[in-house]
Amino acid sequence: MSKRIALCATVIAAVAGLAVSAATAASKKPARQESSHLLVGINDEAFTLYGDPNYAFNTLKALKAQVIRVNLYWGGTKWAVANKGRPSDPTDPGDPAYTWTIYDRLVRYATQYGIKVVFSIVGTPKWANGGKARNVAPTNYNDLVNFSYAAAERYSGLWTAPVWQQDPSNPTTKLPLPKVNYWTAWNEPNNPVFLTPQYKRVGKTWRVESAFQYAKICNAVMAGVHSPYLGPLPNEQVACGVTDPKGNDAPRTSRPSVDPLTFLTAAHRYGMKNFDVYAHNPYPDIGAAESPTFVPKGKTRRRVQLGNINNLLNLISQYYGPKHLWITEYGYQTNPPDKIFGVSYKTQARYLAESYAIARKNPRIDMMLWFLVRDEPNVKTGWQSGLATATGKHKPSWNAFIKVPRALALP
Repeated sequence: MSKRIALCATVIAAVAGLAVSAATAASKKPARQESSHLLVGINDEAFTLYGDPNYAFNTLKALKAQVIRVNLYWGGTKWAVANKGRPSDPTDPGDPAYTWTIYDRLVRYATQYGIKVVFSIVGTPKWANGGKARNVAPTNYNDLVNFSYAAAERYSGLWTAPVWQQDPSNPTTKLPLPKVNYWTAWNEPNNPVFLTPQYKRVGKTWRVESAFQYAKICNAVMAGVHSPYLGPLPNEQVACGVTDPKGNDAPRTSRPSVDPLTFLTAAHRYGMKNFDVYAHNPYPDIGAAESPTFVPKGKTRRRVQLGNINNLLNLISQYYGPKHLWITEYGYQTNPPDKIFGVSYKTQARYLAESYAIARKNPRIDMMLWFLVRDEPNVKTGWQSGLATATGKHKPSWNAFIKVPRALALP
């Protein structure tokens, strides 16, 4: 109070009155607890990593995005860090065999705009798996440990590029690179697009080979990022899993995949030791127009969507305790332009609001990322779940995304 009250009785009455007023005000105020923990962001690699960073990050600022997730390619694409061959010192982020340029640019822009980065370490270079495709696991998992270490050191907030990597025209390249402390080990390893083979015949039975290999991938990224030689670095979080919402569990088919519950069970059995947080992409079934509250049943009951996300959380608890969850991809495609798999603009906006409300109410879900900012231009092969059209016209979901309650502060 700004003035002294002479009479004690008046003080007591005033304090009592304030308590009643505060209680009344609190009862009228909307509860904030459910929204205070959820980070809200975007998963859109093409828009942010390869495009015009000024335009991309101004757009993310307008959307009030707190997090951006992109793949940090170890190998297998022209954007990969380790395409030049085996590094002389794979734990040195400044080794000449590494090329980090576009990732350095991304983290600098993200820091400038107050946005956190999630790097998904993914893709095996040919020198690390006997010349095979990027979705084939490495032959020696120490190679992945070393790369994860190098990435964590480069983006520790303490590492400065050597002079030969600095740009004389850009003073920021002489400063330590900004810190990244959110990581995922791979992406959708229960989907053959990202990890193959999914099954392997061992004796008379089929082994869930993707889970067998992924247990080692998770362990390797955890070991690299959390290496004691790095300090360890404070606040580093590695998410394992990053699973696709469904799988056919049919090893004899031409395109087998593994449902996320079976995958987690197998990865645990095959030695996935631990992780800081689990990650999952609980998309609705494409083309089914399922609402966020839809619960898969019958033959599809092993799918994990938002409506039954607790099935996955319960299994995580059974094996690893009450770990928290990141939703690293989610979205609904729209019609227009996708007449086969899309919902209306209005429905997309409504489902977006409903899906974030479900996530907010779950105290174990810490992050939810929408896929994408803008529709991909090729309707047949791309995704049309953007908050804007391919030409940049805002859908109703644009404003719905802005209105989603966010975490009060970035960790």
